[in-house]
Amino acid sequence: DADVNGIARKKAYIAESQKRLANLPGYVAKKQWFNVKDELTRYMYETRGAVRGLAKTPEQKKLAKEFFQAIEEASLQATLKNQDKCAAASAASSATLDAFVASL
Repeated sequence: DADVNGIARKKAYIAESQKRLANLPGYVAKKQWFNVKDELTRYMYETRGAVRGLAKTPEQKKLAKEFFQAIEEASLQATLKNQDKCAAASAASSATLDAFVASL
């Protein structure tokens, strides 16, 4: 029963992260770099743990790695204030997390 609750909690973290990632394009368009970085750091620690905990198959682990790389790239590009690359990385992070959720 504890495992069922743990899985549900991890899925809830991921669902919340999907909402937060959906905010990124608006922040990037407005060049609100601090908001981009806040969204990518504030909650993504829990998301990383949840994704790692739920990734079982090689495909899921590959998607998890791609997701981690995308959020790291989005954060880097926000630091560098590179709008186009940040927007692309933000879109990639959202798409890879969605693909990961679809694989569960």
